[in-house]
Order: sequence, then C-alpha cells, then structure tokens
Amino acid sequence: MAKYTLPQAPEVVLNVSGKDSAKARDKAMDRLMELIDAGELPTDLAEGFSSQQLIEVKEQPMDNLSSDEDAITQAVQILNNLATLKLKVQESRTEALEIRKAVDVLFTDKSVSDEEIARLKEGFKVLKTFAQANVRYQEAKAKAEEARKVLDEALKSN
Repeated sequence: MAKYTLPQAPEVVLNVSGKDSAKARDKAMDRLMELIDAGELPTDLAEGFSSQQLIEVKEQPMDNLSSDEDAITQAVQILNNLATLKLKVQESRTEALEIRKAVDVLFTDKSVSDEEIARLKEGFKVLKTFAQANVRYQEAKAKAEEARKVLDEALKSN
C-alpha cells in the first residue's frame, strides 16, 4: 500500500493500492480530486498541483522503535499539525471576520449593489476556509495537550 501526503496539508494522507509508482500517484491524484470536489480538502491548491508534488509517507518498521519513541514521534507530529493549523487560522482570521460583518447586510432591507454581492460571494470562500481551519485547530489543540504531556515526560531529566 502506497501512502501520500501534500506539503500544504500534511494531515491529509491518501492511501492507494500498490507500491510508489506513476500509476499509484495517478490513483492518489484521483483521490485528491475527489476530496477537492467534495470540499473535504483543508487547503487551497489554487496554484495547481501535480502528482510529482505528492510526498510518499513511509512507515517505519515497528521493531526499530520502542513504544516510547513511537509515542514521542507521534506527539511531535501532533504538535506539528497544531502549528500548521494555527498558522492557517491566523492567516485568514482578520479577513474572515470582516466578511462576517459584511454578511449582516443580507439581513437588512437596505439595497445592496451587484458588486457588494459579488464581493460577499468571493468572501464566503475565505469564511469557509477560516471556519473549517478553526474547527480543525480546536480539535487538534485538544489532542495536542496529551502530546505536550508525552514530550514533557520524555524531556524530564533524572
């Protein structure tokens, strides 16, 4: 089984049958397109994306890692994911809050221009991206508390 992730969204893992190959990467791209079409991709690939940009996720043999090392590795990955999500939330927060204020005009009897409606419709994408990233960030933050405890324990000196 080949596994791939995106540099823009390391939390997304695309599983496809077979070994790493052009065919497996094409299957992963098909799965990626399905996620984009379903609105489930937590990142915007507006600049385009190719199968060559997929990063293969390699599993480390379990017998090479002790359970403590595995827990530490997992804790670091969880904290890395939290950091990535925090940046996404911060980057879109101000614009999303401005758009949210503008939404209130839709609930008044005041006339609205076509340009204002067009700006709102474009803004909804930013609002959606922010809201989804914020929800994922809040969920990741809860998981990261335990990860922080694992690291704190591992960093204690005797």
